[in-house]
Amino acid sequence: MRMKAKLAGSVAGALALATAMPAAASEDMTDARITVAMTETIAGYNPYGDAVVLIGSLWCKVYGCLTRFDFDEGQFVPYLAESVEAIDETTWHVHLREDWVRHNGDPVLAEDVVHSIDRMQNDPGSVRQFVVDPIESSRAIDDLTVEIVTHEPMATLPDNLSLLTVTSKALHDEHGSDMYREHPYGAGPYRLVEVSAGEHMILERVDDHPMVSPTNPQQIMYRIIAEPEARVTALANDEVQIAQGIPPQLVDRADDLDNARIEFANSVEMMFLAMNPSTHPWDVPEARQAVAHAIDREAIVQALLGGQATLLHGAVGEGQFGYDPDFRTPYEHDPDRARELLESADLVGVEIDFYTPVGRYVQDRQIAEAMVPMLEQAGFTVNLQTPEWSTLWSNVQSGGVPFYYMGRGQMLDPSRALHQYFRTDGSPRLDFSDPELDELFDAERQEFDPDRRLERMQEAIAALTEAAPAHFLWLHQLAWGVSEGIDYTPRPADRVDGWDIHVRAGD
Repeated sequence: MRMKAKLAGSVAGALALATAMPAAASEDMTDARITVAMTETIAGYNPYGDAVVLIGSLWCKVYGCLTRFDFDEGQFVPYLAESVEAIDETTWHVHLREDWVRHNGDPVLAEDVVHSIDRMQNDPGSVRQFVVDPIESSRAIDDLTVEIVTHEPMATLPDNLSLLTVTSKALHDEHGSDMYREHPYGAGPYRLVEVSAGEHMILERVDDHPMVSPTNPQQIMYRIIAEPEARVTALANDEVQIAQGIPPQLVDRADDLDNARIEFANSVEMMFLAMNPSTHPWDVPEARQAVAHAIDREAIVQALLGGQATLLHGAVGEGQFGYDPDFRTPYEHDPDRARELLESADLVGVEIDFYTPVGRYVQDRQIAEAMVPMLEQAGFTVNLQTPEWSTLWSNVQSGGVPFYYMGRGQMLDPSRALHQYFRTDGSPRLDFSDPELDELFDAERQEFDPDRRLERMQEAIAALTEAAPAHFLWLHQLAWGVSEGIDYTPRPADRVDGWDIHVRAGD
């Protein structure tokens, strides 16, 4: 399989995609059930109702998405699509596999892709419109070929398609939204067993699926355990076999367990402080710049993260597209300069509400608490707000949260994330607008030559960092607790895929 990019009738570039899939297992399959303790929320049965990366990846395991990112290959590889081809600057053809079927035996058809684009955009329960917003139209050319037309040239469409969960048009026509609960038939390697909103999701292996192997667990429960202490205790008691987000102060305790160990993964989730310019004082550039100078990032990383983070000099770090090793942020820690900026804008003493998640990210509340005196030293009067994660996340997505600590995952290629947060009308999450930055964002997205696109992305990140609608902080080095009965290597992105988990013989 190849993913080709053609411009004006000539081949402009190509990404070689792995053609080989694991053969369906013929030997005895393990009947082991494992539990993954995670910090995310689960909205319910609607596969378009969750915007976070990990939950979206679970729905891709059930229904299938058009492509997926293979971390070993370092590129997109086949999933439901056999090929994704750029016909011209705005027209793409997606050719579906004909050798996979849904869990009820139905084929995956081009009309299902068109239907899914519509559902993702227009379903009242969808919060994933950002995935398909660049798409102007889609149509089925034949049963296995879809034509997608984008509003403007968009070299990064295959990244969006890796998040396009493909549900059945026929089942939706027959059952409406009840199909998500009663008939959740996908073409992925795991079928849906149960969802308990806000609590857990249970998936079951499809034994004859080409992507599974005999050692992949038969069932996986993804269970929400927000408190780090509770996750480590559950790991020690064999209640869970994989535990997300072990904070630095608990790493040694987890690693000393007889039945578990710690595995590390470098995150590609940008941690940042978002400052919404539709609210005061964040409409004043000096206020945003003062925040960037006020925060002693290095002290926080050493004191609260045990050194397990990499400071950012922009929106991305090493290994992510757009990284420039020569670029340095203009906002190093300088509390005197922070206060000067507030004084110059007559904002000393201005009252701000600062929102942080609790239990969603490593040491999130403690980090925010450490930032409060730094901000107050600069001249802000800070009211720290600590709503539950589900409440804060819902409010951020709907817009209007003025100032918050947050992460943005799925940033191996940051284009979609940067457009979502920082391009005019990108999303309500951060109501920022800068016409010059818009031009830079458009230039990188419309550039099909990889080398030239890298240059455009680096220019956009440099300008964005200078404008400071957000202060980019660090990438966590994430610690995962893993049972000794499991072979599992965490991935840089925030996901836990069943095909990556292997149960050891005899366990």
